[in-house]
Amino acid sequence: MFLPLFGLLVVITIACFVIGRSRSIALAGVNYSSMHSRPGYHGWWLALMTAGPAFIVLIVWSIAAPRIVRSMLLSRFQEQISGFSTAQIDGFWRDLQALATGGTPGIRDALRQDAAVAFASLWNTSNMAMIAVMAAAGIAGFLYAWSAISPAFRARHSVEKLVKFLLAASATIAILTTIGIVLSLITESMRFFSMVSPIDFLFGLTWTPQQMAFRADQVGGNAAFGFIPLLTGTLLITFIAMIVAAPLGIMAAVYLSDYATPQIRAVGKPVLEILAGIPTVVYGFFAALTVAPFIRTTGSSLGLDVASESALAAGVVMGIMIVPFVSSLSDDVINAVPQSLRDGSMGLGATKSETIRKVVLPAALPGIVSALVLAISRAIGETMIVVMAAGLAANLTLNPLEAVTTVTVQIGTLLTGDQEFDSPKTLAAFGLGLVLFVITLSLNLVALRVVKKYREQYD
Repeated sequence: MFLPLFGLLVVITIACFVIGRSRSIALAGVNYSSMHSRPGYHGWWLALMTAGPAFIVLIVWSIAAPRIVRSMLLSRFQEQISGFSTAQIDGFWRDLQALATGGTPGIRDALRQDAAVAFASLWNTSNMAMIAVMAAAGIAGFLYAWSAISPAFRARHSVEKLVKFLLAASATIAILTTIGIVLSLITESMRFFSMVSPIDFLFGLTWTPQQMAFRADQVGGNAAFGFIPLLTGTLLITFIAMIVAAPLGIMAAVYLSDYATPQIRAVGKPVLEILAGIPTVVYGFFAALTVAPFIRTTGSSLGLDVASESALAAGVVMGIMIVPFVSSLSDDVINAVPQSLRDGSMGLGATKSETIRKVVLPAALPGIVSALVLAISRAIGETMIVVMAAGLAANLTLNPLEAVTTVTVQIGTLLTGDQEFDSPKTLAAFGLGLVLFVITLSLNLVALRVVKKYREQYD
């Protein structure tokens, strides 16, 4: 329902722009000098005042309606589901939605079929009400904006105020989203740390959450939630990736910016950046089917014991994947270094390579550091390559030839499938996310200090 209505609003916006522009021209006649604002501003005024309120209704309704419908439906069947746990209520809700939309439910019974019929009725009523409110808001906005159009109307000022409001709203949403993410991480992590000691989590050397039983009737082993093996695996793979990506990316950027001819640069840079557009699952296949067997065969021929899934294979392929991040950003930064610095160095008798090493690269260091930080963040957050090439074993080792796992892989593993969010096994994902957030935030703060220091020196 959202996408069709959004498309309709886009069409209405375009139509209102044309109508508002035409009306302002008709009212001004041949004497354009009597108009305070250009006709285009009148068109945007009518378009924004018509589609804007309707779009706000669409967004708010789309967010609030599912919660309201769920609350109303569960209240209607309160007696029948009074003995259900939280997980069973969630499963009941998914089943009736599947039945209402023609999907395949986990359980099909009379209760769920009755609830699905009630859900379909409530949902259709909600959609009809939303369309009615959107139409009313759009018509009211259109009539108000239409009556305001005149040669003396300050349409440009009004449109700029609306645009400024939209920009402020976008910034506010971005900030609130960040705050919401942090708060959700902290809230769920505190629940996890109330069940598992933070000391055991942060300094534990064993990670075996799969041995924990979910229900009282299940038999579980001694689960351990030690973070150190995951941190070690993450840092090991990231280190290998940066060993590959940093020199290749920076040297490629130096060549493209200072040595390559315009013809080679015009072809080489887009081809290099194609690597950034390849899906990570393709890199994962490449690592699992090509790189990992090659490393294993080569290691065996040298008498080394190489695991079928190794940190080296994942790190090398991940490094290849993030080369474009380093090279593209570094190339832009190096090109931004003033030509006068190069000319001055060459005029003092320095060679081209000396100029690049002692003048250009130090001047571009803040941007290069930013590129490397972005690449490190990209490597830390990668999941698919690690799953396919390094495995899921939480081994505490610094040997790149052994199988390891990373924080993000374990987060995905813990949250796969239907989970109950009252078990340490599931809540451990939020603890991992919080610690990873703190690590990446600290990394970015250090990078900002470095950038600030050298930017002051070379500005």
